[in-house]
Amino acid sequence: MHGIGLWLKLFGIQLSPRWKCSRRGTRAGLFRTPISGGVQSATSAHGLPRPALAVRNLMEQARFAHLCTVMSRMHHRREGYPFGSLVDFAPDSMGHPLFSFSPLAIHTRNLLADPRCTLVVQIPGWSGLSNARVTIFGDVYPLPENQQEWAHKQYMAKHQQGPSQQWGNFYYFRMQNISDIYFIGGFGTVAWVDVNEYENLQPDKIAVDGGEQNLKELNAIFSKPLKELLSTETEVDDAALISIDSKGTDIRVRQGAQFNIQRISFEEGHTVETLEEAKEALWKLINGRVCNLQK
Repeated sequence: MHGIGLWLKLFGIQLSPRWKCSRRGTRAGLFRTPISGGVQSATSAHGLPRPALAVRNLMEQARFAHLCTVMSRMHHRREGYPFGSLVDFAPDSMGHPLFSFSPLAIHTRNLLADPRCTLVVQIPGWSGLSNARVTIFGDVYPLPENQQEWAHKQYMAKHQQGPSQQWGNFYYFRMQNISDIYFIGGFGTVAWVDVNEYENLQPDKIAVDGGEQNLKELNAIFSKPLKELLSTETEVDDAALISIDSKGTDIRVRQGAQFNIQRISFEEGHTVETLEEAKEALWKLINGRVCNLQK
């Protein structure tokens, strides 16, 4: 594994000066369309986590993101333009993203010259602009040698495949400073999230444990019943759970070529932490017919 100093010498990059330095419960139900009225009313009406927690959950559930860096001087006429890359990442215990970068990648070279960037993270199963996403502003730096193994373990906890094969050829970076967080959660939720609140929150257990595998198992059981339930009002071709938190789940609904996101809130006062609790809560909603369809 090559050190940062060798990379800088190899690519002829000069460092920038920066381098030298509790909700009330709501009725269980399924909600169809975004509402107006701001973050607080959306959060309450739809049984959503507060924005800071929703971002922490999203960072745990998403595996990939778009990283926007500033093109460095070595790219001549492209210097200063934003450069977008699709990257994988893993959040640490404070929600700061960790990255595994190749020294040959353009975004790596850009960050070595200027660490300023934004990371745009979308909800898994993205289907349109009504879906949740977050833009995180910050400064990304390479981790020192003595933290590379720690970062590798953090990465492997989320990505069981890939980084193990990259180990030795890639170098771990971290967004050390988060300056701003802009969250669009769907259902009328748009907010600038307080960075300190975000860093001090722990994500919902159900969002961390199992993640992708939990959603796969839930979809195997509930995709057809949810499709049938939604079809009582209008014909639905497909329904799939794309995210889950302690208060409810988001469902991607397909009608022909059209997609929309619908929210199922769990019962008032009922929080979900495990896969089995999620199954119980969803069966109770479906079998009891207590879902409240709202236009």
